[in-house]
Amino acid sequence: MSLVAVSMNLLLAGLLVAALIVGLRLNKRLKTLRDSHEGFAIAVRELNAAAERAEQGLADLRAATDEAVDTLADRIDKGRALAAKLERLMIEAPKSVRQAPEVRDDMRDKRLGALLAAAREGRGKPDRPLTIERVAEAPPRARPRTVDEDLFDEPPLRLHHGGRQ
Repeated sequence: MSLVAVSMNLLLAGLLVAALIVGLRLNKRLKTLRDSHEGFAIAVRELNAAAERAEQGLADLRAATDEAVDTLADRIDKGRALAAKLERLMIEAPKSVRQAPEVRDDMRDKRLGALLAAAREGRGKPDRPLTIERVAEAPPRARPRTVDEDLFDEPPLRLHHGGRQ
């Protein structure tokens, strides 16, 4: 073999060793890239799941907000209606007291009348015991109609905590 052939073989062997070293370094970098790509894919999947949970949470929050707005609007309307009714009753109260129909509980009125008469006469215990006959002797009194009787005609509002009505 000639010197040129040996030198070419040595050059070729050196180039092969250099290519092997570059190939090993490239393989190491590619392995690191594959590992980071897998980590990136896992991170993207986790981020996607978190975004889906956030979207579902926002949808639930919107539904709860809409329900709260509807409930609050309904309660505000009922409150305004009750306030208007109360205002109307307050305005009409003097007229209604003067023009109230006579609604009586005869026994109660008679007992109250007898007690008041006894209090006026003696400012103490009545001299005669209170009996049904004595109560019947007392003049009946008309009971004025109160504002409270008409105020709560509607059933009270029910409060719900959590969940729909």
